[in-house]
Amino acid sequence: MWFELLILIIGLVYGFLHRGKEGYWGLLKTGIIIGVILAIILGIIAMFTGIGLVAGIAGGVGILIGVIILVIIFLVGAFIGDFLEGKLRK
Repeated sequence: MWFELLILIIGLVYGFLHRGKEGYWGLLKTGIIIGVILAIILGIIAMFTGIGLVAGIAGGVGILIGVIILVIIFLVGAFIGDFLEGKLRK
């Protein structure tokens, strides 16, 4: 819960401090790419440490879903930050 709140606050600050509208689609694609890379790397590590193939794949999928959720929370914060920036800077 606290980690997600921290991600939201970081997104809010990011959206507020960067002038103009953010490229939300680009941020989402970058986050998904990072999530896929992390999932593959950590899934492969899990498979080679004796956990097994199924557990490694399941762990990789879980990491990917977790990263995507955190990216969406960050984007919501960036959107709110952009909105506040537009209202407070006028």
